[in-house]
Formats: sequence, C-alpha cells, structure tokens
Amino acid sequence: MILFLALCFVGIAIGGLTAFVIFWPLSLVHLRDRHPQVHASLGEGAFLNPSALGWLLGGRYRSVRDAQFTGLATPARVSAFVILGALGFSALLWLWSVVLR
Repeated sequence: MILFLALCFVGIAIGGLTAFVIFWPLSLVHLRDRHPQVHASLGEGAFLNPSALGWLLGGRYRSVRDAQFTGLATPARVSAFVILGALGFSALLWLWSVVLR
C-alpha cells in the first residue's frame, strides 16, 4: 500500500510538471513582450535558469504590477511546489517502505 501511495505521488508530480511546462513558458513570453526589462534581468534561457526559478518560487514575480502576468506566474509557482512536494512525499514513502522491510 505504501508503494502504491508513492506511485500516486509520482503521478501528481507528473501532473504538476505538465502544468509547469504550460504556464512558465507563457509567463516568460508575456514578460518578453510586455516587460522586457524584467525579462532581461532573468537572463537568457530563463526556463530552467536557477536564479529565474528562485525568482518564481520566492514570489518575487509579484513585484511586476501586471494582473495578466501574475495570473500566469501564480499557477507556474503552485505547480512547481506541487512537483517538489509530490516528489518529496514519494521519496519519503519509498524510503519508509524500504526501512520497514
């Protein structure tokens, strides 16, 4: 049962990854088109750039006063946390099943 729950969390992480791959690039394109100074500050290749991801996860994107942008960046942030949390819980459950045996 524990391994089944771990596998369910992997499925949740895949769902989060799907949402992240949709919303984060849309957010970056919105920045490129409407806020070039902010986009330039994130640097090239911001999709997987650690500083850009830290900017997103830290919620510093809210300093951009654009409701359309925050409407795209907020689901990207939530989905990134879902990925991290689900993979973390999956790893804990897997370790728990290994330790208990």
